[in-house]
Amino acid sequence: MLDTDIQRRRTGHAGTVSCLAIALLALCALLPGVVLGHVEVGISGDGGFVSGLLHPVTGLDHVVAMVAVGLWGAILGAPAIWILPIAFPLIMTVGAVLGILDFPLPAIGIGIAASAIFLGGMVAANARPPLAIAFLAIAFFAIYHGHPHGAALPDFGVPLLYAAGFVVATGLLHVGGIAFGLLYRWPAGKTAVRTMGVGIAAVGGYFLLLAIGRGL
Repeated sequence: MLDTDIQRRRTGHAGTVSCLAIALLALCALLPGVVLGHVEVGISGDGGFVSGLLHPVTGLDHVVAMVAVGLWGAILGAPAIWILPIAFPLIMTVGAVLGILDFPLPAIGIGIAASAIFLGGMVAANARPPLAIAFLAIAFFAIYHGHPHGAALPDFGVPLLYAAGFVVATGLLHVGGIAFGLLYRWPAGKTAVRTMGVGIAAVGGYFLLLAIGRGL
């Protein structure tokens, strides 16, 4: 009887967390004047570490995808739980270099939105592909997330410090996703994590519609 009551309380708590998370994501998505698409955000600040640190969190489309990488890694377990979050920001730097070089990357807005849809969907579906497949998927999307960082690199400041800043910020978003994803080991936590995946995919869908509407 006691175990049943404990389980019921855990389930109720996870449901509350899930509802709050979805409500927050939905509210943000409905405020386009506040939640900006990542590719539209300019750089301000010192043009160095601080600018790079702030840039990844200026667009919800980027934030939710980064959190999803951490969530998916937590679901997949070792070694993916640390390989994916480490590989993503490192590969992002390749995309950033392409942006700096003005290398044309098609449909950047759509690619970033699709990353949230895909990664959120993997979390929601409890998808467990081989590590190589998961790695290739996040590597592909990391290029798309890194490109706008490089393209928006300011003409002032220190590029190396800027790059270090956005890598650190991205890593912290991954850590946040991993921390939440660790709830997956409990039945109630699994519901919360998978519901978060649904919310992330929904936000990605919203930004996909925006990107298609703008022809990005």
